[in-house]
Amino acid sequence: MRITYKGDYALKAILDLALHYGNLVTINDLAKRADIPIKFLEQVLLDLKRGGFVESKRGKIGGYFLAKHPSQIKIGQVIRFIDGPIEPIVCVDHKYSGCKDIYKCVFRKVWQEVSKATSSIVDNITFADLAGQALNREDVFAYCI
Repeated sequence: MRITYKGDYALKAILDLALHYGNLVTINDLAKRADIPIKFLEQVLLDLKRGGFVESKRGKIGGYFLAKHPSQIKIGQVIRFIDGPIEPIVCVDHKYSGCKDIYKCVFRKVWQEVSKATSSIVDNITFADLAGQALNREDVFAYCI
């Protein structure tokens, strides 16, 4: 699995929208808080909108918001949508038949285990979980002087 800048920005954007769930977030505010270039963020948000993760409201008081509750969006869904499969190599897929050595390959089982372990992590963490962790960290840092 390789997370691209686009994937990283998508995850950060959804986390920011989760932290502000129930409110409209302007692209300028989101870009500033998440440290994402606005032009790139526009593309990311369009993709996330196409994927059903975010919605937008046009106009002077417009902005972006999550299409679903943060507890219904998992990291793995976003990664797969933006960056593709999380498997470390294509032969992990049980339908793969592009290699003549697939049935005797000792590495395939290793990569399948890596894929299974990665999936079990990213498919069980929601943006509600992450927002809670982020809020807790903000409280910790807010009191450190």
